[in-house]
Amino acid sequence: MIWTTPADLKAQVQKLWDRGLLLSTLSSGEDIFPRRLILKGPDSRQLSESFSDVRDWIMRLSGAARQYRIVWRTVNHRILGANELPAEIWIDSLDDALGFIGKRREARQFTDMVTLTREQQPALLPWLAKRPLRALELAEEWPRILEIVAWRLNHPRPGIYLRQIDLPGIHSKFIEGYRGVLGELFDLILPPEEIDATVTGTGGFCFRYGFRDKPLRVRFRILDPQLALLPTMTDQDITVTQMTFERLEIAVKTIFITENEINFLAFPKVQEAMVIFGAGYGFENIASVEWMRDRNIRYWGDIDTHGFAILNQLRRFFPHAASMLMDRETLMEHQTLWGIEPSPETGTLTRLTAEELALYDQLRQNESGRNIRLEQEKIGFAWLVEALGRVDGTHD
Repeated sequence: MIWTTPADLKAQVQKLWDRGLLLSTLSSGEDIFPRRLILKGPDSRQLSESFSDVRDWIMRLSGAARQYRIVWRTVNHRILGANELPAEIWIDSLDDALGFIGKRREARQFTDMVTLTREQQPALLPWLAKRPLRALELAEEWPRILEIVAWRLNHPRPGIYLRQIDLPGIHSKFIEGYRGVLGELFDLILPPEEIDATVTGTGGFCFRYGFRDKPLRVRFRILDPQLALLPTMTDQDITVTQMTFERLEIAVKTIFITENEINFLAFPKVQEAMVIFGAGYGFENIASVEWMRDRNIRYWGDIDTHGFAILNQLRRFFPHAASMLMDRETLMEHQTLWGIEPSPETGTLTRLTAEELALYDQLRQNESGRNIRLEQEKIGFAWLVEALGRVDGTHD
């Protein structure tokens, strides 16, 4: 018989907890009780055909009725006469609901959080009402989280590293570990002018809320000894901050970008040129470098779908960037060195040339059935030198 059991009733109340409704009432003040639960019982035919089962069902419901209220109805049966059957099940109070599912201790814990928040940062009460279960997970750390919120409110545009926040018992690793929730709280409580809305995600936490962050860096080599930046007569493998790189205005005509460190280190000398060590997806470290816009840029990545996706991304910032050694001829010349691309990119790329797009489509559609990739470090060095001989060093 598919009749509602005490376990079914408990599961209904548990769903209210899982949705956060029970705890949110402690923060918002909204009362959702008394609340009627879903009850499915026997019909008239079942009452006469399975009377003993019905009696057992009534006894089970009645025996567990400490946390809920049963509303009875009288059913007159032509054979069995008048019988009292459960018609409705009600939870009359929040306390009854919490007791039913064994959550009174957690509710007291959340109530303490609400009280503390109301005293210290009442503007955060809507967050507790919206995210009560997440808040409950933070119960032990909540006082320290409120301290950080208070500190940030009292220090507009702090302009310091998280390490420099001086709060007893709170260190930068703690703040970094709770960037997600702190970001939600800052968004709720800080004035809009103190939030950089152009920066999103936990990775942009510092910049979004006015803190300093580890600077982006650019690693490069000067390939023309005549343009050496340091008077050391040594290899010019240099790493500087992005801000420093923006201001260098290096007097090269050609800039190569390669994704492989050994290729970067072994890149041969080229007049009036330099090479930048790329970092795969993301060109935040060079995207705003204005002096690169009138340089001849050559990008060298793997011949696979992700290599073309990275090239496509680079052209978002430098539309004139050309690819190098990412063509069908190079791919076919190195067939014995082909590998397998484990997770090919399949999206549409809009910034490739017709030739690049044709090769990309062949790779992403897996025409060979092998998910072909040719890693850049497997290309013969002589092949690289020959390709460099075709680069004239002038802007296209």
